[in-house]
Amino acid sequence: MPESYRSRSALAHRGLKAGTAGDADTGITLAELPLRVQVTLRGDAADPAFAEAVSLAVDIAPPQEPNTVAGPIRLSDGPRALWLGPDEWLIVSDETEGLNLPAALRGAIGEQHAAVVDVSDGRTVIALSGPNARDVLAKGCPVDMHERAFPPGRCAQTHLAKAHVILHYVDPAPIFEIYVHRSFADYLWSWLLDAADEYGVSIAGF
Repeated sequence: MPESYRSRSALAHRGLKAGTAGDADTGITLAELPLRVQVTLRGDAADPAFAEAVSLAVDIAPPQEPNTVAGPIRLSDGPRALWLGPDEWLIVSDETEGLNLPAALRGAIGEQHAAVVDVSDGRTVIALSGPNARDVLAKGCPVDMHERAFPPGRCAQTHLAKAHVILHYVDPAPIFEIYVHRSFADYLWSWLLDAADEYGVSIAGF
């Protein structure tokens, strides 16, 4: 990952750091989350040596159940792993805690048949929370947003308003995290503002 002083968030031009804190009377709160380390990992989770190597590097085994997430809710408590496919995961860590994450994974995996790619600069992460969060997502996402179908701790690669995203239902508050490619971030932010307008929107800075 590039040095943090050279990094610039995808939505920095919107001045979101100066945004107002979330208002309890609004149905939606939006925020662009701080930059984080993101690593695409590919390998055979059924191979005990691979799972052990990943666990050694990040303290969590890559989840094998589809669309699940392993690791703590708060990134400050450690990395998390999002299942993206039978042999693919997104390993995510707090920026300050995870700068050595790609090297740690490569070192632990060694000569095994696997791939580790730092994709930290490829996506930004938008947090969507509030009592009407599912209503907003349902306007542009084909995933069934009912909690029985998509409970907390689940993730999915999907589309939101025609933008490819990784959607992670973090917390039953509810809080969702939306990973979106930087080139689509401004478009998706505008779409979310428009989709949430009827519920009242507040912007949370970081």
